[in-house]
Amino acid sequence: MSATTMNKYSRPAPPAAAAETDAAAPQFRTLRHALVLAKRNLIKTARTPEQLIDVTVQPIIFLLLFVYVFGGAISGGSRHDYLQYLLPGLLGQGIALGSVALGQNMNADIEKGVFDRFRSLPIARSAPLVGAVLADFFRYLLVCVIFLGFGYVMGFRITTNPLAVVAAVALAIAFALCFCWISVWVGMKARTPGSVQGVMFLLILPLSFGSNVFVSTSTMPGWMQAFVKVNPISHLVGAVRGMTVGGPVAGHVGWTLLWMAGLLVVFVPLAMRAYRRRT
Repeated sequence: MSATTMNKYSRPAPPAAAAETDAAAPQFRTLRHALVLAKRNLIKTARTPEQLIDVTVQPIIFLLLFVYVFGGAISGGSRHDYLQYLLPGLLGQGIALGSVALGQNMNADIEKGVFDRFRSLPIARSAPLVGAVLADFFRYLLVCVIFLGFGYVMGFRITTNPLAVVAAVALAIAFALCFCWISVWVGMKARTPGSVQGVMFLLILPLSFGSNVFVSTSTMPGWMQAFVKVNPISHLVGAVRGMTVGGPVAGHVGWTLLWMAGLLVVFVPLAMRAYRRRT
């Protein structure tokens, strides 16, 4: 067989430019792989929209329930004033509850062997976890849009300015992307998706109800106030409340950023370690 025939049927070499790109930017490989897997998670969510009930229907139910059932009694009759106070609080609680689904889905994927298939692929080891977290960005953005949009229909009014509202939404989503690493870690450690939900609710309910989400901290007993003042949900809600309807902001933002850094420092290594042991 001639040399010309061999060249005709042999597999073409990879483009030199692509090879040079991979070699020149290895530090971006993990991010690139994570973005590809984030797209995979978004497609999966689009094909099963019922997975979005917790970030679409649930916020509306919470708003209607707490404003029209409990609002009159809690606020002394002014449901509009209570809505102005409550909505930023429910937004903080909503993004915390929205993180539960991440751990459940990852636990289910492990049980189905999806992560074993990821492990056989030439991708960064941490990419499946980082990709799943990045895909949840749109879930948290949806929570913020639903709360602010439906709240506006109910009578909620922003008393600051659009730039402050954008900053409030950005801070809430950033906090959610840090807080959800707890759910990732629980998803790696739990045996079933149902147990992930149980453990996360056990954590989130005391944090949300033992905070300034529903009532002012000054109405609580002293020992409870001490807990509320260090609660990360309280500081997030305080910052969002200040940036949407007015009030102190700087201190709450500072504490929220410290909590975000602490969550990443503690739970990202724990989640990665549990992932290596589980797969």
